[in-house]
Amino acid sequence: MIFEARDLGYAQDGRPVLRDVGFSIGPGERVVVLGVNGCGKTTLLRMLDGLLFPTSGSLRYAGSTLDARALEEAAFRRRFRGEVGFLFQNVDAMLFHTSVADEIAFGPRQLGMADVDERVLRWAGALGLEPLLARPPFELSGGEKKRVALASLLVCDPKVLLLDEATANLDPAWSARLVDLLAARRDLTVVAATHNLSVAQELGDRAILVGPAGEGLLHDGPTAALLRDPELLVRSGLAHRHLHAHDGSDHAHFHVHDVE
Repeated sequence: MIFEARDLGYAQDGRPVLRDVGFSIGPGERVVVLGVNGCGKTTLLRMLDGLLFPTSGSLRYAGSTLDARALEEAAFRRRFRGEVGFLFQNVDAMLFHTSVADEIAFGPRQLGMADVDERVLRWAGALGLEPLLARPPFELSGGEKKRVALASLLVCDPKVLLLDEATANLDPAWSARLVDLLAARRDLTVVAATHNLSVAQELGDRAILVGPAGEGLLHDGPTAALLRDPELLVRSGLAHRHLHAHDGSDHAHFHVHDVE
């Protein structure tokens, strides 16, 4: 298994953010983590990236415990950071170089890769960034920054990609192109968090639904099956049930609002 979570929990200032979360993710799986804002999706991704550590339960990466002690070991830390890439929801936190080219090149240089320039040009081309290579990232639009951040991860050939609201700030054409890029990498394990049901099935054929207010997992199974379960989507807060009268009788309709 790539990730194994058992009775995973996280509390902040005594308030449970996640509770009793358990799952396993194998190599090459595409998993979409769904839930309303504030349910703990980002917290979960941060734990998978070793930026936060569970306050209860356990988390393993490729058979090894993933905790602060493990990441203090140089060999494990280098392996883990080389294999796992994390796209932040706010990509401004990821961008700090004076040019797009240097931003994309930073990871390969840190990892000692020999073909840095070729890698930069390859991923700049794949993400439509060639005209922007000399520009400072802070001058770019939100969608352009998102593509630079993605390129800076993919250029390192990670084994695992963690995506927090991957399609936010991307227009429909680039959202579709991102899905195609990920689909072409069948060796890549992807865990993508979103509250946008319209892209859920494209990001992952398996869905983990996180309940609100520390409820734990409400679903772990096929994304298509979840999207056909309006009662569960209502319970999670991703949809609501609207009642109205029509021709003398009451009717119920389910509504989903996808806003990024």
